[in-house]
Amino acid sequence: MNLVLPQINFIGVPRLMSVTYTATLPVRDQTVLYLSSLLHTQRLRCGTRKHRRSLSTYKQAILVLRWFLDGTRVKQLAVDHTISSSTAYTYLHEGFAVLAAQAPALESALLAAKIAGHDHISIDGTLIETDRVRTPGPTRGVDLWWSGKHSNHGGNIQVITAPDGWPLWTSQVRPGREHDTTALRAHPEIMPALTAWTSDDLPVLGDLGYEGESGTITVAFKKPKGGELTDDQKAHNKTHNGKRAIGERGNSVLKTTFKALRNISLCPRKIGTIVKAALVILHTEHDRTT
Repeated sequence: MNLVLPQINFIGVPRLMSVTYTATLPVRDQTVLYLSSLLHTQRLRCGTRKHRRSLSTYKQAILVLRWFLDGTRVKQLAVDHTISSSTAYTYLHEGFAVLAAQAPALESALLAAKIAGHDHISIDGTLIETDRVRTPGPTRGVDLWWSGKHSNHGGNIQVITAPDGWPLWTSQVRPGREHDTTALRAHPEIMPALTAWTSDDLPVLGDLGYEGESGTITVAFKKPKGGELTDDQKAHNKTHNGKRAIGERGNSVLKTTFKALRNISLCPRKIGTIVKAALVILHTEHDRTT
């Protein structure tokens, strides 16, 4: 899609100097039209009258997709579409909501994976980094969203992937300070669904961060203090880590496809909705859910 953007005014440069250029949005027309149709349905649901919005649903879809794919600043999106920053934020959050509403439920995603014939799935946590957030946490002097592991603020998202690393489902957000097992247990729907999956002798693979749930999630053997692993344990770890490494590509797929997920400057509590919206775009763009 070749889009001719309106004038872009740079801060600190005289307003008479502006640059108009042609940009390419790296998505299919079908993806833009799909999001546009969701936005149109939302406007009908809200009873929005015609010609009462600054942008059509098609242009709003482009605005949302530009933010996801290129991480374009909201202020720049507002300038490009000749709307106010507050309107741009409103359009953006509306796009998040309608997309996230189409994200698969965990039970549905696992059922689809089973029907697709997947012999295992993987689970892994990822930190979606944010700008600094001053929110008091349970530890005095440490922010709630601060991740000591990554030395950055962010939100913990649990991602379930197919054997080849294709993202199947993403969770809501938990504060970045939480360990993967803690974040996993905070989502009441995950463990029962994974237990049901394993009841058919289909493993769920995870790293040692899920050692506390090794009864359901298959993890590698941990080397005992002052001891050595047996040959069978080493063989298990080699096979397990080889499969799990492929499954962990799901986090990379999301972050490399959507620049916005590398650092989100919006409210961190919105991260779960934003990642679910990104998952729906990914599924739609590649016409693949499992």
